[in-house]
Amino acid sequence: MGQFIPGTVIPGRNQSDDIANGVFSLLLPMIKAADGLTLAQVCSITALEPSTIQNWVKRGYVARPVKKKYFERHLARILIISMLRDSMKIEDIGLLMKMINGDATSEEDDIIYETDLYDCLCEVIGITENVYDQKEQEDHIRKTVRRYKLKNGGTEQRLCDAVRVMLSGYRTGVLKRECDMHLACMKERYNR
Repeated sequence: MGQFIPGTVIPGRNQSDDIANGVFSLLLPMIKAADGLTLAQVCSITALEPSTIQNWVKRGYVARPVKKKYFERHLARILIISMLRDSMKIEDIGLLMKMINGDATSEEDDIIYETDLYDCLCEVIGITENVYDQKEQEDHIRKTVRRYKLKNGGTEQRLCDAVRVMLSGYRTGVLKRECDMHLACMKERYNR
């Protein structure tokens, strides 16, 4: 899972403890203490630009804040989008999220709570961090998904498919950042 809580710039603690307790639970005290987060606070947590988040809201990928405050559902979705945006087009992320939880503005069509989706993804990332065998990855995804309560007739298969896409997108983003970092080092070293 790395040194930061996924999708944030907040340092993580013990990775296995974070996963076991639900990674999103690390963020809940901030949301509760402030009775929702302002846009500036969400930007501080995620290192995203305000215009980026506002654009996601405007395009319907994230529900509108309530009285200018972002709550659990908002933040979980923002974190998921942030985790995938280095490797996927925003339109594709929006479509993926719609296939899982329908309209961002309504919970009525969700098959899983946004915070549970975030925790499920973080858990799969942590468990499969060094697993490259496809069958073993699939087994971990299925076992993890089974532990989450699905709503509105959501199927385990649909959620497994979505988590597989998200895991691939997340890993691709990590590799892209690593590639960019190595290239920057080479440029510095050899372009003097």
